[in-house]
Amino acid sequence: MSYLRDDFLLKNESAKKLYFNYAEKMPIFDYHCHLPEKQILENNTFNDIFEIWLAGDHYKWRLMRNYGVDEECITGAKSNKEKFMAYCKTLSTAFGNPLYHWSQVELKEFFNCELEINEENAEQIWDWCNEFIKINNITPQSLIESSNVKFIFTTNEVFDDLTTFVKIAAKDYKFKVIPAFRADKIMNIEAEKYNDFVGQLEALTFKIDSLSKLEEALEVRLNEFIKVGTKAADIALERVCPIASKEDAEKVFFLRRSGKSVSIEESEIFKGYLTYFLMKLYAKYDIRCEVHVGAMRNNNTVMLNKLGLDTGFDSISEDNSIKYMSRLFDKLNIENMLPKTIVFNLNPKMNSEIVTLIGSFQDSSAKGKIQYGPAWWFLDNKPGMEKHLVDLTATGHLATFVGMLTDSRSLLSYLRHHYFRRILCNYLGTLMEDGEITSNIELVGKVVEDISYNNSINYFDVK
Repeated sequence: MSYLRDDFLLKNESAKKLYFNYAEKMPIFDYHCHLPEKQILENNTFNDIFEIWLAGDHYKWRLMRNYGVDEECITGAKSNKEKFMAYCKTLSTAFGNPLYHWSQVELKEFFNCELEINEENAEQIWDWCNEFIKINNITPQSLIESSNVKFIFTTNEVFDDLTTFVKIAAKDYKFKVIPAFRADKIMNIEAEKYNDFVGQLEALTFKIDSLSKLEEALEVRLNEFIKVGTKAADIALERVCPIASKEDAEKVFFLRRSGKSVSIEESEIFKGYLTYFLMKLYAKYDIRCEVHVGAMRNNNTVMLNKLGLDTGFDSISEDNSIKYMSRLFDKLNIENMLPKTIVFNLNPKMNSEIVTLIGSFQDSSAKGKIQYGPAWWFLDNKPGMEKHLVDLTATGHLATFVGMLTDSRSLLSYLRHHYFRRILCNYLGTLMEDGEITSNIELVGKVVEDISYNNSINYFDVK
């Protein structure tokens, strides 16, 4: 038997009441993830637990590398079983890492297996889970529906195929899958394949021979996304760049389109302008803007060349671009073009700076018009979530918070919502037990329900 108990992470009676009476029953709204929509559409039965648990999950890959596991047993040619065994051995001593918790909970909730994950039990867990998959015909649909998920916002580049979402909508699923618009590949002008990406956008729109034409093409594609239900757009930045003039951004665009490389300074001119343009565009169409800041990506060039993007070689950036974020929000606000925005911060030293900044741009158009997003990526662990709640409540308003997301490529990651909910309930339950907030369990419970689901429904205006 594993160490898990029903009161996992719930340290007092108030916390238990909040979780079991209010949080646990609420559906899940996953407003930012990286699930492959074609996998959801095809809905094929999985062959083994590796396909569900380890394939494509760079959280787990990163942990295995830290333990010294050979890359052949992570992303290489070793068998699925060998890779699974290596992960179980790795996890057995990963105390304090969120995967130590998440994986054990996933095993119990999705496969009805309560064996503790370690090298000794790995063979039995492998056999148990694979038999469970076969008997119960485990598919993407069954995993999502068993998690009580109602809405999924995937993350899709401007040139992605949207017919997949039309086909998913025609299926009898108990959840909706909606693309979030993302123009990062058009923004990252320094990328080696930048002109290829613009070419893909041209193939869906028209010839792009100027920055104005690029702007028009992005708007055309956004309207195509809106036709299939899009409510949100995503911008990923290591740091917010100063707002440049369109004329200066045009010079950089022409330089890159002519096949020449651009400097870091030139790329930041383009990114600064395009971020400003995109946020205005999102305000025009009442699209919620999800801004992710603070990730330093692709640190390891050798592994980038070997494995490509999104394989576990990113980290937290030290750049603090709060002044430029302030000037961006202020300019948009002056022009009455500041969209509803969620700021996801990866550097915890910036928590208070960002929470206090967004407090300068709230108004009566929405509760929490500008949101401080949940603890994300390297921070979606117990200490990261706890610090996030402390910093958010100290200078913000917790009751308006839109709650957790998965930001994941794994179909099992919905249990992270309940991991967060337990931490949230323990945080509020402790304040109740210590006499620091009201003892009215129904009032606090309603706030828990709203953070778990209702606030997202209202914020994204979905039915």
